[in-house]
Formats: sequence, structure tokens, C-alpha cells
Amino acid sequence: MKLVTFRSTPEGDARLGVIQGDLVVDVAALGDAVGEDFPDAMLDMIDAGRPGLAALAQALEDVDGAFPIWTATALANVKLLAPIPVPRKNVFGIGLNYVEHVEESARTLDTSADLPKQPVVFSKPPTAVVGPGDAIQHNAKMTQQLDWEVELAVIIGTRATRVSKEDALSHVFGYSVMNDISARDNRRAGQWIFSKGQDTFAPFGPCIVTADEIPDPQALDLWLTVNGEEKQRSNTRHMLFQVDYLISDLSTGITLEPGDIIASGTPSGVGAGRDPQEWMWPGDVVEAHVEGIGSLRNHVVNATPD
Repeated sequence: MKLVTFRSTPEGDARLGVIQGDLVVDVAALGDAVGEDFPDAMLDMIDAGRPGLAALAQALEDVDGAFPIWTATALANVKLLAPIPVPRKNVFGIGLNYVEHVEESARTLDTSADLPKQPVVFSKPPTAVVGPGDAIQHNAKMTQQLDWEVELAVIIGTRATRVSKEDALSHVFGYSVMNDISARDNRRAGQWIFSKGQDTFAPFGPCIVTADEIPDPQALDLWLTVNGEEKQRSNTRHMLFQVDYLISDLSTGITLEPGDIIASGTPSGVGAGRDPQEWMWPGDVVEAHVEGIGSLRNHVVNATPD
């Protein structure tokens, strides 16, 4: 299933939806129509777990495309939000998780040329999250080096504490796309959170694809364009630390909870690694893509204070 958070009108409340062809079905409204108590928010759907997904799948099968009145809207007529508009806690970011990105970072960002022996972990606060079509803020007084990073996002479905690599994927609810926006000139004494955690620096979406539809998260093409020109292209099989290892490693010391998000790292082709270096500026349009999930399009706007 492809689950989304959407508004059907600019002033409307955020709603949980499921994409069916070119329609978005309001999950809670569908529940009301068929006599089921379905969630109306993504975090509640995640909390409902596999039984909740199974009940929704059964309802969709039962109606067989004949959606009750007021339950379905054309996808083109809704505003998609970040699938989890306000995460419960910080997004877990993974740095230097593709070999060629390690090399380009060592060459241009003064990071180590040695491959990491353990995942490099940082975080992005919930206030960094924005959705499809939302603006990425460029504050020229703070950065002249605004960069892009396409990443597979992993959404945790069940509590995970010290889980084995073999059991790790059983804790995944689904997958999405994240653009790990980075102000390269805002690193502080080797710490990345201010570089990567500013407002609007975590575009996220357009949907969450449930884990049953992506049996192998290490077999997905991912790519990114800026103003229609391709900048990044790779496949998740090239991760140094694969998704199961990331979950197991994080859970050794930090309990992962339903709704937690892991941005699993980016391949080479970031602006900092290009020759000459390239950065994003107001007016630019950046699109991040992951196979089987979708495309996340955002634009850059001037947010420089007077």
C-alpha cells in the first residue's frame, strides 16, 4: 500500500489516505462507510500495526474500486503533506554510507578517506520536516553552500531494542524518500546537526510504501535532479551498511519506536563533490526519486532576513 497524509482543501485538516490508482481514499472516511474504526493519522496507522493494515487491505478489496461517496478524491486535487508531518522525535541520519560518497566527501569536505567501521549517525529535528511541493529555505546570511542528498527513508513499525540484524527488517513499517538538505558551511567542530537540521532541511514523501511491497530494500534505484539535470544516480545495494544493519546498530543503544525515521545515506553526486562545486539557490527545483516509492519535488526560496 501507498499511504499518504493529505489535505483536500487548503484550510482542511490533515487526513490519512491510501493511493488507489489516480485516487486518494480517505482511510477514516472509508472506515465509517464500511463500519470499521480506521485511523485518521499516519502515526495512528503505524501504531495499529499489521492488524490495522490487514483490515484496511480487506476493506479495499471488499469495495473493489466502488468507493462510497465522499471517501475518494482525485490525487491531482489534493495537497500531499509529509507522510508524518510532525515526527515524534528526531530523524536518524546516516552519513558516509556509500563508498563513492566517502571518497568525494574526503576530497571536498575534509572527512576521513577511510571507510567507516560503524555507521556515522547524526539527527535532524522534527521542525526540519517538510512535504512534497514545500519550499526549502535559503538564508544567504547563514549559507552559501546549500546542498542536496537523495536518500531512502526507513520508517519503523514496532519497538526495537537490541535487535539482531536477522530480525531487523521485521520492525520496518515501510519506506519513503528523504532529501537530506545540507548547509555545508554550517558544520561546527565536526558536528553536523546545525548543517543538516535547520528548518525545511528534511523534505520527506510523497508517501510511505508498506514493507510488504518492498521485500528487498537493497535493490532500489535512487536518483536526483536539479532543474531537470541529473546529479545523482545509484542503487541501494551500494550501501556500506544495509538497512538491517542500521536498525540493529541503532537499537543497541537507542530504542527505536513506531514512527521513527532513518534516512539511510546518500550516494555520490552531491554538490560539494562536483568540480566545480555546485549549490542550490532561490528559484531552483530539486527532485529526489526512489524506485517503487515515488518522486519528491521541492523548490528553493529566499529566506534571508532583511
